[in-house]
Amino acid sequence: MVGHGVTEVAVGQLAELTGGRVLSSWRLDVPALLLAVALGALYGWGVARLRRRGAPWPFARTAAFGLLGLGGLIVATMSSLAVYDQVLFWPAAVQNVLLDLVVPLGLALGDPLRLAVEALPGWAGGRVRRVMTGRVVRALTFPLVSTALVLATELTVYFTPYFATALRVGWLHELMYLHLLAAGCLFVVPVLTREETLPSWCTHPVRAALVFLDGIVDAVPGLVVMTHGTLIAGAWYLHHAPSWSPDVRHDQQVGGGAMLGIAELVALPFLLAVLFQWARAERARTAVLDRRLDAELAAAPAPEPGAPPAPDRVRPWWETEQNDVAARIRHHNRGH
Repeated sequence: MVGHGVTEVAVGQLAELTGGRVLSSWRLDVPALLLAVALGALYGWGVARLRRRGAPWPFARTAAFGLLGLGGLIVATMSSLAVYDQVLFWPAAVQNVLLDLVVPLGLALGDPLRLAVEALPGWAGGRVRRVMTGRVVRALTFPLVSTALVLATELTVYFTPYFATALRVGWLHELMYLHLLAAGCLFVVPVLTREETLPSWCTHPVRAALVFLDGIVDAVPGLVVMTHGTLIAGAWYLHHAPSWSPDVRHDQQVGGGAMLGIAELVALPFLLAVLFQWARAERARTAVLDRRLDAELAAAPAPEPGAPPAPDRVRPWWETEQNDVAARIRHHNRGH
């Protein structure tokens, strides 16, 4: 076990990171654990409250929130990634990309904001809705703004003294975790869950295009890190690298490649989730139109005895419109 701000002696005592130690090495991160417990407890309370009312809540959403969201948070902050992030760059790089891409995706798939609105009492749920549709939140979650914030966060972490300082200062390292997580949530959560916070033009096709664009943007930090000529936090890693570690420059290239790979892997399920929502919204819209048409047909007055039949309300367009294309289609149909 090793914590942030550890002594050089403790760092030097870390055993070589093997495949077995990737799975078996863990450390306690109290702030991250408290955050995970608080989020899990609030989410569980909301689900239990809905079920007491007899309202269903999809198990898949709960599983995504707990396993991918909270589970990803625990893995990023307490697994071997956290144990070895002060002696190797690539665990820190994987840790950070989990926090700003994977964990927000898991939390968003759980739809915690809709759960809060539905589970809280009326006045509290209304207050949450007002906050989510307020001017500040709408500005921060504006798609291009939130995408720029994610990219700016990643580049700031790696190409300013932020990251190197966080390796030395425990509270700043914890703040960096929260910073990465918040920046990722600003883009992912509104796109997948809260349409009210998005502009009216941000329809499902536009969101799918934005997710595709975000996948390209998310690849930028990994590419830059992998090809950057200057070592990131080089003084720290050169000084603390254990004897069994690879060359520090190679370690940075591995970290950049891992960032790039994870970013592209996350982009696919993110895009599929948006496409699934698009298809579901289209089915719901079609069902509403069908019900309205059925109601209009049912409300139509019955014809008087002996009156000529009323025109078909759902006749094909080429039988009712007067233009050259419709005339050719009618002529063709009569010929057959």
